[in-house]
Amino acid sequence: MAQTTASKSVYLVDADSDPVVIRIDGRASFQNSGCLRDFITEMLRRGRTRFVIDFQGCSSMDSTFLGVLAGAAIELRKPSTNGSLVAAQISPRNLELLRSLGLHRLLTLEAGGPAAVANCRQGLEPEKVSETETARMVLQAHENLIKADEANRSKFQDVLTFLRGRVDPK
Repeated sequence: MAQTTASKSVYLVDADSDPVVIRIDGRASFQNSGCLRDFITEMLRRGRTRFVIDFQGCSSMDSTFLGVLAGAAIELRKPSTNGSLVAAQISPRNLELLRSLGLHRLLTLEAGGPAAVANCRQGLEPEKVSETETARMVLQAHENLIKADEANRSKFQDVLTFLRGRVDPK
């Protein structure tokens, strides 16, 4: 069972429940968003299309995590997927972040309610990837935020320009 320390944040999952439950324990950031993206992609490949993310233990979120979340929600909303993504147990600050980036239009938001009941014991571990691969993931996440809400373009234009230069230097 994965344990969390002050310096290590984890996603704990129950891949066998329906819906699939993901519990955030700590900070959700670019440093650990790749494993979440990969997990959701694998679940979709297996035909799993219903997800609940429990934010009760989420201390903070950065824009890359939010972009990964947006990308998952966009994929789940496709008619061919017909899935759902519920964000539960969201603190007021995290709820404000989700709404400010337009994610409330893609996700079902539940600020209160009961915590997700699931056997979330499997921890997702971030893989070591190159700086270029990290930049690609961060770029894709921020492009997802613009797909979620065009108003985000002005918020992240400088980030996109910088990352495009890192991913495809000319």
